[in-house]
Amino acid sequence: MEKGQGPHEEMPAPPYPGPPLGGYQAQPDFQPANFTGKDQGTPHGMAAPPYHGPSASAYPPPPVFQPAQQPVLMDSTKQPQFVQPVNQQVVVVQQMPTDCSGLMVCPYCRTSVLTTTKYVPGMLTWLICGILGLFGCWLCCCIPFCVSDCQDVEHSCPTCLRVLHIHKRR
Repeated sequence: MEKGQGPHEEMPAPPYPGPPLGGYQAQPDFQPANFTGKDQGTPHGMAAPPYHGPSASAYPPPPVFQPAQQPVLMDSTKQPQFVQPVNQQVVVVQQMPTDCSGLMVCPYCRTSVLTTTKYVPGMLTWLICGILGLFGCWLCCCIPFCVSDCQDVEHSCPTCLRVLHIHKRR
């Protein structure tokens, strides 16, 4: 067929017969393309074996496998082994507080506490102070040290007074 030409209209496609309804059935008058001759059952002078179709008795039953028990070798020279249980450590992942007090479990005294906060100068505080000083605002350089939103927040435990987390401003 050349490019640009459609199928010939003289030869329509055969209709699709659909799947077989009752499983596979042998076609009694089926003749493959290589069968020639007058006796219609022999390919080039050879006799074809008779076809009787699949049957249940034509296939042997599948083999049955039973697991064999493995022999166990006992060594009397070994001493009994003692297994000690391993202590498991539970890791609690908790969200760290930001700029206000938060409810936490203190890892040092293991109590649930509401953290106390303290504002301490951090990197952002010193950066703003340096930029103001660079532009000649010497009088305004101290302002970042007085504004709590420019400073880092230090969270500590009110029971044991240890620092739990430092929220750094960026």
